[in-house]
Amino acid sequence: MYLTKRQREILDFIDRFIAGNGYAPSIEEIGRHFALSSPATVHKHLANLQRKGAIRRTWNRSRSIELTGRERGGRGSVEVPLLGTIAAGVPLEAIEVPETITLPDDLTGGRDAYVLRVRGDSMIGEQIRDGDYVIVERREEAREGEMVVALVDGEEATLKKYHRRGRSIVLTPARDDMRPIVLDAGRVKVQGVVIAVLRKY
Repeated sequence: MYLTKRQREILDFIDRFIAGNGYAPSIEEIGRHFALSSPATVHKHLANLQRKGAIRRTWNRSRSIELTGRERGGRGSVEVPLLGTIAAGVPLEAIEVPETITLPDDLTGGRDAYVLRVRGDSMIGEQIRDGDYVIVERREEAREGEMVVALVDGEEATLKKYHRRGRSIVLTPARDDMRPIVLDAGRVKVQGVVIAVLRKY
């Protein structure tokens, strides 16, 4: 499960409200706290939290929001920057966007990490699909066969398997019908190594 920054803020507010009052906040109280004038917007956030397993709700009762055991007890979490889109296909410019998502800290293991949304399906053989998110450890060096975010010619980023062949770098897709990209090593800069994959259903 991963949460956007706003979803985490709402979840934390619900947690504090229940701890301080002994019952859950109403839709109106949540909206008032976050300056959300439309109850439909609050309902949408709560529906997303419920779908992700962070809360439970009973539809025919007021103040029926409950935090799940997974959120009350358990693992710590960490906010990780979401830096845009990465191509699993032809290289695509990675565009930074000012957004973060909250992840269980065991997904990053304390490492300096960021998240990219995948566009394309050249890594389908590694079970990485269009629309998935990859968690990337910031590293400038990669080992043979690791899946990397590679910056090509200083401006286009792509997601591929990394191989070194003498003075060349081979960026290999995980599809038999696509050719590897072979480049002079000076044209390729490793920006990170994939450590986990997230899928939003």
